[in-house]
Amino acid sequence: MPRCKKKIRVKNRSGLHARPAALFVRLANTFRSRVWLRKGKESADGKSIMHLLSLAVEAGSTVELVTYGSDAKEALKALSELLKKDDEQEEPKRAKGVRN
Repeated sequence: MPRCKKKIRVKNRSGLHARPAALFVRLANTFRSRVWLRKGKESADGKSIMHLLSLAVEAGSTVELVTYGSDAKEALKALSELLKKDDEQEEPKRAKGVRN
């Protein structure tokens, strides 16, 4: 099973709270791969809003995004782009050819 990971600095002014976390979870759930986010020694299921909120990811935090599965590369790319955005105005976009 393919596994991808990447360290990312969260740029959104709100960090991963409320709306940004909901956008992340919505996008993560469009992929078949498992998605995990790590902050320090804590990790959370990226497809669960409650798990993500428990990480208390603030703006400027560095997290590690880990994806496992058949579409792990696509998931890593799309989710890392979302984390790198400095605002949440635009809906996240899926990679071409990937199911919704």
